[in-house]
Amino acid sequence: MHIAFFLLLGASLARFLLRHPWEDRSPWIVALSGALASLYLLGPVLGTRAAPRRIAWLGTVVAVWIVLVVLAPSFAWCAVPLFYTGLRTLPPRAALGLVVLLTAFVVFAQVQLAHGGWDPNLIVAPPAVAAIATGVFVYSDRQAARQRALIHDLIRTRRELAAIERREGTLAERQRLSMEIHDTLAQGLSSQQMLLQAADRTWDSDPGTARRHVRTAESIAERNLAEARRFVHDLAPADLAEGGGLEQALRGLAARESAEFHVDGTAVPLPDRTQSALLRIAQGALANIREHAGADSAALTLTYLDDQVVLDIADDGHGFDPALARDPGERGDRGHGLPAMRVRAQQLGGTLTVESAPGEGTVLSAAIPLTPLAP
Repeated sequence: MHIAFFLLLGASLARFLLRHPWEDRSPWIVALSGALASLYLLGPVLGTRAAPRRIAWLGTVVAVWIVLVVLAPSFAWCAVPLFYTGLRTLPPRAALGLVVLLTAFVVFAQVQLAHGGWDPNLIVAPPAVAAIATGVFVYSDRQAARQRALIHDLIRTRRELAAIERREGTLAERQRLSMEIHDTLAQGLSSQQMLLQAADRTWDSDPGTARRHVRTAESIAERNLAEARRFVHDLAPADLAEGGGLEQALRGLAARESAEFHVDGTAVPLPDRTQSALLRIAQGALANIREHAGADSAALTLTYLDDQVVLDIADDGHGFDPALARDPGERGDRGHGLPAMRVRAQQLGGTLTVESAPGEGTVLSAAIPLTPLAP
């Protein structure tokens, strides 16, 4: 529609200059055409909502166009793109009034161009074109509204199903852990308590039996410690649980996500908490890239510095405004990913920075000190 407006404006100016050699009104026509083109270029900057300055802009554009039509009726058909601009910007009644006004000036211009000759099409054609344009816009707008509503319902339903699945998974995991703890750690602690109480009662009268009870309690404590370590191992990220370390886990994650992986610097042993946090940050960042960025490529870089380890995740997607991701409530479910990553880094005394802009890709950087905060 923008291209059509500038084509009609240029054709109208060319027609006027060809049909009318340079005369007194020609400078005004050229100046007004340039002003109308400049004003029209400001439209996309102001958005499409019926804000006061958008309405003021539209009124100015229409006023300049009306002056042009009065001076040179050739500019009448520039009204068609203005129909759609008014219908997108104004409330229905105001938009309909603007369409009627523009149509009236188009009829006026056609009558002027006829030079007194009568033709019914001069009166019928402009209202018919205006009616068709309005009908097409209203139908398209209603279809778009229905599609938006359907997409909104689908997204909401998907989020609800995902939330239900997460709750069910959480409840199932809690039940499994409670059963594991009851059958192992709790039973073992109960047995230790009974054995130590029995040892205390027989300590003076039967020292040998008391020592056997203590040794048995010690054996049970050793098994419970092994069970506790197994729980911790099972709750760690699966890639780290395989025992290959952070670099192998990140390399495997990058391979699954079709991303590149690089290591810079001399590797040093990292605490389990640091490895787990960096792996979780990488998983969350790659999930965001896969779901939202529309990127063709992504790269992970793990860098060992003298005092910290840094994980960079970069993509060439369409980017976003990082300021809009600071408040999760403003971005729906997507906004929760970055705050969660930032919390993971801050819990270890680190930082998370995001560099991005619409259309310029994103670089996420997590820096963790090599001497993290004590748990």
